[in-house]
Amino acid sequence: MIGLPHLYGFAALVFAGFAWRTARAGNYANATFWGLIAVSMAAGDLLGDFGNGLLALSLVAIAGLGRMQSAAAAGDGAARTAHAQRLGNRIFLPALIIPAAALFGTWFFKAVPGLVDPKQVTLISLALGVIAALIACHIWLRPPVLAALDQGRRLIDTVGWAAILPQMLASLGAVFALAGVGDAVGSLVGGAIPEGSRLGAVIAFGLGMAVFTMIMGNAFAAFPVMAAAIAVPLLIKTYGGDPAIVCAIGMLCGFCGTLMTPMAANFNMVPAALLELKDRNGVIKAQIGTALPLLIVNIALIALLAFR
Repeated sequence: MIGLPHLYGFAALVFAGFAWRTARAGNYANATFWGLIAVSMAAGDLLGDFGNGLLALSLVAIAGLGRMQSAAAAGDGAARTAHAQRLGNRIFLPALIIPAAALFGTWFFKAVPGLVDPKQVTLISLALGVIAALIACHIWLRPPVLAALDQGRRLIDTVGWAAILPQMLASLGAVFALAGVGDAVGSLVGGAIPEGSRLGAVIAFGLGMAVFTMIMGNAFAAFPVMAAAIAVPLLIKTYGGDPAIVCAIGMLCGFCGTLMTPMAANFNMVPAALLELKDRNGVIKAQIGTALPLLIVNIALIALLAFR
């Protein structure tokens, strides 16, 4: 049965490939960084808590010392522009394979049990979609065999350490939850919510998810705190809200915060650098007009759907 270990193995191969190609390009700090990520993906269970802690500290040391370098531009810019113009919007067709495969795989693997771990159906379908899109690109465009690996390496070297920021921040959220931050926040927020006000609790949860995400840079980091503070004790246990609806739409509230914070560097600051925008906060400013109305809609959806 295909499960999460297979996904980690696949990710380990990808990062090992990045490390190999980066080392061949002479960028040894980046190669070491991606190689350590590959080791973590492939052998994290064998390393244990102490070994994984040392590995994480090594990653922090490499990134903190400023040894990582951005990749050089890929090839002839004029030739790439001309090729893109010839393909037009058709260049995006392979990308549509990924969500289509994720949707189809989620239905198919649930209908045919035993092939895939039912808890990981969506993630595995998404990975299979990526592989299918890559194969389609090679059949259609016929690039060099290692083109995808080299271009992926160039992109991730450009993004740098921020590529693993979501995982680090999600771990931070779990640490905060274990440290009792959620209980402390719950006590503070509980005093501000009118007693018996379900709507007030919903608004506090939605706004809290957005604000904590803006502070911590990632909705996955904010969720354990806000779930322990408001979602579980108030919305679910006290008011009988549907856990799936509260948690799923609550995450969407957090994602609205992601659109509005420089702490989400991999989403908001890196694109500004890649696009060479004069305003480093240009991406955030362009997204605020979408994020705020979407946050209001998400809060309304929790209030309308979670308590039926």
